[in-house]
Amino acid sequence: MVATQEAPTNTAAGTQQQLRDVRPPVLDIVIPVYNEQHTVETCVRTLRRYLDAHVPYESRITIADNASVDNTLEVANRLAAAIPGVRVVHLDRKGRGRALRQVWEASDAEVVAYMDVDLSTDLKGLLPLVAPLLSGHSDVAYGSRLARSSRVVRGPKREFISRTYNFMLHTALHAKFSDAQCGFKAMRADVGRKLLPLVEDGEWFFDTELLVLAERAGLRIHEVPVDWIDDPDSRVDIVDTVKKDLRGMARVGRALASGRLPLDDLRHSLGREAEVEGVPPGMVGQLVRFGIIGVISTVAYALLYLMLHGEIGAQAANFTALLVTAVGNTAANRTFTFGVRGSDSMARHQAQGLVVFMLAWLFTSGALLALQHYAPGADKHVQLVALVVANLIATVCRFVGLRFVFRKSMEQ
Repeated sequence: MVATQEAPTNTAAGTQQQLRDVRPPVLDIVIPVYNEQHTVETCVRTLRRYLDAHVPYESRITIADNASVDNTLEVANRLAAAIPGVRVVHLDRKGRGRALRQVWEASDAEVVAYMDVDLSTDLKGLLPLVAPLLSGHSDVAYGSRLARSSRVVRGPKREFISRTYNFMLHTALHAKFSDAQCGFKAMRADVGRKLLPLVEDGEWFFDTELLVLAERAGLRIHEVPVDWIDDPDSRVDIVDTVKKDLRGMARVGRALASGRLPLDDLRHSLGREAEVEGVPPGMVGQLVRFGIIGVISTVAYALLYLMLHGEIGAQAANFTALLVTAVGNTAANRTFTFGVRGSDSMARHQAQGLVVFMLAWLFTSGALLALQHYAPGADKHVQLVALVVANLIATVCRFVGLRFVFRKSMEQ
């Protein structure tokens, strides 16, 4: 249910309100609240004064009441009736993410944003947050308390939790953004209407899931270092939030690994394909992940070679060990190094990976032949050293070859 109540108190305010009635705002800022009867008025009046004085385009404040059981809704309705450019949306169920999704999807503004009711983030960061979205340069913007130039005042416990959480995101989901849960975000409304249906969480993990999916879809994300002061009266249940965040990370990780999210469709619908053909982003990250998988594959290859050598001989053991590890190596690099998900083209990728495997086999079998010619008495351990060296040379060729194999899939 949406209630918009505004009553101008003078002629100038009345003229301003008439303009707001006939054209949608450029910016719609949502303030999610739950049992904030004592703080919502200060927040709204402070924010409205700032918008009127410093923001050079039409803006609206939407108070999203998350099923408050105190007098928050009554206070919010009174503010909407008294202050131009303020409205109220009431939800019957709790959940910050649920409130943001409902308001953002229905908003008629060009850019939608939100901030916490405690106004912990300095409002001077608002224009830097939304300007790249209005210009069309970026799709999503977020405030970061962990950027180097941010100025943050908070206790060591909250600092440790925040940095640990972001480290887990970077490790488990390969996220690149620096701060998932700062209550200061904005998004182009047209992008939001396509991205938000993919975001399942309706509570605190909503922010994280939104940024992870935006990043995976190739959207341009703008970071704004902010000045931030911790609210000592924060009522967030940290333990409960951590549990739900961990469950959310596991759910999103499974969805990304299975390829069930239509991120390719989202990317195409927004025109976010790679601009330069054959040059997918993130080579440094690819090299690191390729190296880790390569080490695991090499260990597996060595063990298989040593196990099979006595039974079938050096050349056959080399071929078999290479073939088995090549299949696993291609599958692992497909998913983790080059970020290609789902079953589409999997068989073709494996077939092309086997072509790359043949190149490695030529290097290693050639090394064995050379060893047999120049050192015919060498035992299997010396042979293994020669094979590992040959494999290192072949690895460079494998990386280049696999980038070519997965190029088109990465560009989609």
